[in-house]
Amino acid sequence: GDGNPKESSPFINSSEATEKSQQYDGKHMALFEEEMETSPMVSSMLSSLANYSNLPQGSKEHEEEADNEEEDKKKKKPVKAPALGTLMGVYLPCIQNIFGVILFLRMTWMVGIGGVIGSFIIVFMCCSTTMLTAISMSAIATNGVVPAGGSYYMISRSLGPEFGGAVGICFYLGTTFAGAMYILGSIELLLIYILPQAAIFKMEGLEGAEAEAAMLNNMRVYGTIVLSFMATVVFVGVKYVNKLALLFLACVILSILAVYAGVIKTAIEPPDFPVCMLGNRPLISKGFDVCAKTLESGNGTVTTKLWKIFCDTPFLNATCDEYFSNNNVSFIQGIPGVMSGILKENLFGNYLEKGNLVAKIGIATVEGPDETLTNSNRYVLADITSFFTLLVGIYFPSVTGIMAGSNRSGDLRDAQKSIPIGTIMAITTTSLVYMSAVVLFGACIDGVVLRDKFGEGVNGNLVIGTLAWPSPWVIVIGSFFSTCGAGLQSLTGAPRLMQAISRDGVVPILRVFGHGKANGEPTWALLLTACICEIGILIASLDAVAPILSMFFLMCYMFVNLACALQTLLRTPNWRPRFKFYHWALSFLGMSLCLSLMFICSWFYAIVAMVIAGSIYKYIEFHGAEKEWGDGIRGISLSAARYALMRLDEGPAHTKNWRPQLLVLVSTDVEQNVEQPRLLSLTNQLKAGKGLTIVGTALAGTYLENHPQAQRAEQSLRKLMETEKVKGFCQVTISSNMRDATSHLLQASGLGGLMHNTVLVSWPRNWKQADDHQTWRDFIELVRETTAAHLALLVPKNIAAFPSNGERFSEGHIDVWWIVHDGGMLMLLPFLLRQHKVWRKCRMRIFTVAQMDDNSIQMKKDLTTFLYHLRIDAEVEVVEMHDSDISAYTYEKTLVMEQRSQILKQINLTKTEREREGGAQTPGSAEVQMTWTEKADGELANSGHLVYSNRNQSNVRRMHTALRLNGVIVKKSSEAKLVLLNMPGPPKNRAGDENCILLSLSLSLTLRELPRVVVLEQTFIIASTGPALAFWGT
Repeated sequence: GDGNPKESSPFINSSEATEKSQQYDGKHMALFEEEMETSPMVSSMLSSLANYSNLPQGSKEHEEEADNEEEDKKKKKPVKAPALGTLMGVYLPCIQNIFGVILFLRMTWMVGIGGVIGSFIIVFMCCSTTMLTAISMSAIATNGVVPAGGSYYMISRSLGPEFGGAVGICFYLGTTFAGAMYILGSIELLLIYILPQAAIFKMEGLEGAEAEAAMLNNMRVYGTIVLSFMATVVFVGVKYVNKLALLFLACVILSILAVYAGVIKTAIEPPDFPVCMLGNRPLISKGFDVCAKTLESGNGTVTTKLWKIFCDTPFLNATCDEYFSNNNVSFIQGIPGVMSGILKENLFGNYLEKGNLVAKIGIATVEGPDETLTNSNRYVLADITSFFTLLVGIYFPSVTGIMAGSNRSGDLRDAQKSIPIGTIMAITTTSLVYMSAVVLFGACIDGVVLRDKFGEGVNGNLVIGTLAWPSPWVIVIGSFFSTCGAGLQSLTGAPRLMQAISRDGVVPILRVFGHGKANGEPTWALLLTACICEIGILIASLDAVAPILSMFFLMCYMFVNLACALQTLLRTPNWRPRFKFYHWALSFLGMSLCLSLMFICSWFYAIVAMVIAGSIYKYIEFHGAEKEWGDGIRGISLSAARYALMRLDEGPAHTKNWRPQLLVLVSTDVEQNVEQPRLLSLTNQLKAGKGLTIVGTALAGTYLENHPQAQRAEQSLRKLMETEKVKGFCQVTISSNMRDATSHLLQASGLGGLMHNTVLVSWPRNWKQADDHQTWRDFIELVRETTAAHLALLVPKNIAAFPSNGERFSEGHIDVWWIVHDGGMLMLLPFLLRQHKVWRKCRMRIFTVAQMDDNSIQMKKDLTTFLYHLRIDAEVEVVEMHDSDISAYTYEKTLVMEQRSQILKQINLTKTEREREGGAQTPGSAEVQMTWTEKADGELANSGHLVYSNRNQSNVRRMHTALRLNGVIVKKSSEAKLVLLNMPGPPKNRAGDENCILLSLSLSLTLRELPRVVVLEQTFIIASTGPALAFWGT
């Protein structure tokens, strides 16, 4: 209780401990007090964790930008918590966006052309697609705090910046073209049904293409005017658009209720709605008042206006149109009612070619065998060629708009609850309305009226309006305002989506569109949206624009389903949606439906949309800002990499797949800068971005003390790799000494089957200096280790003289001195180098050395044949090296080597070891008495004369071969751009330095006076045939 004394402090006799004990007193957390200095306690973090806001980059700044100026003047007012619930925040906005212009202008025509069955299939497919997408979207939206950004943020944070940017731009284009479609729909309502006399380009008296062109021009002019007006309204203030949203929604709901009321009325009392028919052809109702050829009056029979249209004179003996003469004029009921049984007639489709007559099925007609169509402007004709896939493309925009709730997620009281419920309920409601509308339209309206797209046979009325109760004007006015409202919503939402993409910075070229007015309004993005929307206006055809935006919306929905499926299958720990009614199979089904519908609508538009998305993807991949959002694509990459590594490790690689996988060993200076940058240039020229490349460096010391230096070295390696365009990995190893660090790097690099098989290291510097003897000793150890590990070793000498990636050799030779069979590696290297633009124009020459008993002519023929099988174009030369007397210079060099070995041994031995060594003589060893002088090149003095006798004859012969080989190489290849030759194997005896010095000195003598040399040491068994077989392709 409160009266209990507190526990005594665990810290004794320490004022600092006393303060700490007071700080954590009563919390019983003294055990973790050191961790508390860097990591806060959970109890203090719960409040901030509960109020966590995962606003992505760009959206949070957008929300706060309007208050930036007021912060300096007065204290910021507390922000009101979002108060929108499921009904007002998600359900009604989705209803408003889903119900649109297609329902009022094209739904009846689609039922008439496609039939009730075909139209129902289309509606069911499209609604199923959006329902499956909504399920996937609900899972993504409930996986954590929903950002205030809608579908773009869902896709980008689930699939990464490349997919997110590409799909985000496609969704932006779809929303923009949707604005154009709504504007065109409102103009169509205005010029055809509300105010036809407002047309600038008059269509009266025009037929065919002329009338169509006049209509399109009217759409373009009025569409541009309306677009400019709407863009101005959006620019002036979005708050006016939001205030009118409820009005537009009321218009939509009222119009739909009027249609259902009309259907009910037809069941009780079918309306008297006659349609004038000539034979089986409906007539355009304009131009005549009475649907009859003649009328009976007191003075006899008189002709009507209809007679005058089809005959040359108003008299009964006039010459009339043949079809007019052979067929009777009659009435049919355009709306026979839901109980009339007309549904049977409308069950199946009746697709028409452009210019075909709209005719009623089941009415007798008389047509002459050679009769041609005359007076075509008096009949109702098909304005476009119709087919099933076209109907899908035109209808699909009427089911879009399911993202409206997720786009408002920042304003919702509980987005994780409201988005799934509201979106799925809205799709269910609209799907039921659409499916019932298909059946009811087919059951109430005659097929010939349904196929009359513009209502020309029903006195120019909107066909769906003829069904409405109490008046057709309810539908006309309601649909006009709803389409205008939908257009304003599109012009409001699209610029904000573009602004969000721009502020994310994933597409550098679009960053300018992230700027706007002081209050955050996207001015530049609105201008871009208006320009793109104008493209849709210039197309001027609702039927042509609808498939375009269908492509972009379908692509967006496809990637929403893909994102959910990937997250589910990868089982990432962060994937814990509150919405549980999802499954990866449903997401894949939705994705498949989206992809299928894209090609069903228009294979051409589908390919164009994919090319656009693919181009944006590659642009972001190469030039976009690097973002790490923990996306699913990274998870797929990890899974695919693990699977590939496991496959690689299943067995030894076939020789056909052999290629040099490089481990490049570089050294760094005190500042951790790379000392041999041209080594990476050579790496780029060898690899050209293919295969594995690991660039590593070694540091001496302990890991805890040298970790900052290791990080700087790694950054330096990454920067140089980026500069030299070397694609690969970098690795820094720290050990107690450089020898061990390099050995660890050689052993630990790579993973599983993705291991290096070739080591590239520069020739050691200053190896002749007595105070730097450890350099060449480490180098010899490296040679031994690569041999033991069955790795190839490439050692370029004079690496600073090698060309950079920007240089070009216009001519020259790459000389290969093939002395020892290495499995074809020496042949492979010039082939790889010549793939790069630096060495592309260099020709290849191959030299081989003939021994005393060899036939030089036959060797040249055999080598030429061998190169022919390898498909290598190269000059061949056989060099003869006859035995000759060993020169005094050779003996002197050998003597220098042996004396240096003895002196270094004396330096490294302790006094006791020296005495022990002095008392013991190795049998057969030569007795040497000489002194070391500091003269150049290590001249020797031995009481006035040199001892040439009893020298180690093996060492003398090796030195002699090096000198002779150097003379031949300098003579033949002194002008070559690059010389490649074999390296002799490392000394087998590791005891003593004599053999090490011999190898170093003999190599140095062999390579002297050559500007660019790469020596190859390769002794492993598999690769002894691997590269050659890889060349042969056997």
